[in-house]
Amino acid sequence: MGACLGVCSVLSCVSCLCGSAPCLLCGCCPSTKNSTITRLGFTLFLFLGTLVSIIMIIPGVEAELHKLPGFCEGGAVILGTEGKVNCQSFLGHKSVYRMCFATAAFFFLFALMMICVRSSSDPRASIQNGFWFFKFLILIGLTVGAFYIPDGPFTSVWFYFGVVGSFFFILIQLILLIDFAHSWSQIWLHNADEGNAKSWYAALFFFTFLFYAVSIAAVVLLYVYYTKTDDCTQNKVLISLNLIFCIGVSVLSILPKIQEAQPHSGLLQASIITLYTMFVTWSALANVPKKDCNPTLLLREGNSNTTAVSGGGQVTEWWDAPSIVGLVIFVLCTLFISIRSSDHTQVNKMMLTEESPAMLSGNTPALEDGGHRAYDNEQDGVSYNYTFFHICLLLASLYIMMTLTNWYRPDEHHQLLTSPWTAVWVKISSSWAGLLLYVWTLIAPIVLPDRDFS
Repeated sequence: MGACLGVCSVLSCVSCLCGSAPCLLCGCCPSTKNSTITRLGFTLFLFLGTLVSIIMIIPGVEAELHKLPGFCEGGAVILGTEGKVNCQSFLGHKSVYRMCFATAAFFFLFALMMICVRSSSDPRASIQNGFWFFKFLILIGLTVGAFYIPDGPFTSVWFYFGVVGSFFFILIQLILLIDFAHSWSQIWLHNADEGNAKSWYAALFFFTFLFYAVSIAAVVLLYVYYTKTDDCTQNKVLISLNLIFCIGVSVLSILPKIQEAQPHSGLLQASIITLYTMFVTWSALANVPKKDCNPTLLLREGNSNTTAVSGGGQVTEWWDAPSIVGLVIFVLCTLFISIRSSDHTQVNKMMLTEESPAMLSGNTPALEDGGHRAYDNEQDGVSYNYTFFHICLLLASLYIMMTLTNWYRPDEHHQLLTSPWTAVWVKISSSWAGLLLYVWTLIAPIVLPDRDFS
């Protein structure tokens, strides 16, 4: 009898994996919108790929990967060159690139498949919202295939794909951060109007002061550790420019005309943007390829030359503080994309996440049996753009690839991994683009008074 029940339980799980509703996930959660469960499911696939990539760059695991057939071509030739190098020093880099290529290809495939899906009545919507077992098999197949890609120019070409994708994902992070900051401020100011105003205003002041204090401390530390009195001019200029820009947007956010057009804008949002800009600046300076101006440069020295492997044969250590912080922000932003839509119409339009009529009504279908399941909330229209969502996860795959490898690439002789200036300028330019985007959110109601920016 127990065996029969066990078989029935397994069969029910298989039906969930192959069916049109992700019941395994909802079985342990409250009744939830199908669109939310689906986004979380795809996000878990992304996190799974990220976890595998992290495992592959752990020094102990990285050192063992050379034992895999064909992975090192005998331990002498790597990255499609004839130079003799220690293969172990490149294995983590190579593995992360291929794992993230597989996840990016997976989301690109679904982005193409889901073009112009308008509602759950489209047959492709059932593919989007179900068949998770087969999706998992596709991801595994792409991963296995990626590790058979010949080295040749793959690493160099995919590096530039990663650079471009990371730039756009940083902008997406900034859009989400700006939206979060505005929502936070609006909620707390609304609570202050409802009652106990002193406490809410004190809380706003505390967090605003905290974010600015951390930002100022970051600026001081950047000047101390990433500049020298008679050198590192580029670093000084970049830090100073971003400091000036952050002061400018902070002043702009409290100008009378801005306050009149947007009563909820203020220093809380500006302090959050300032703090994030300082983080991006720190991350950029951590890629400056000059050892004297970058104490966190992850190149080791062996004998008299700087190589990717130390004299003791140690593999390159990929973890540094900017990468860890970037990884945490990546996780939070990806979850943010998956579980909510913005309170602001313009952000929803920009991120293509406008709510469907069924969701706007706020009605949750009643479940007669009291069970936990995903209910279809997209019969009248999808609650998010399927293709754009997969593109966001594709960009996230490229961003995590660059973050885990510290934006490093093989040098022109393919003898060691170096940090290129390309990484520095992409990060800095993305911080400038983010500041411009925030400025636009402040001045748009004044420049275009006839449009609704609520």
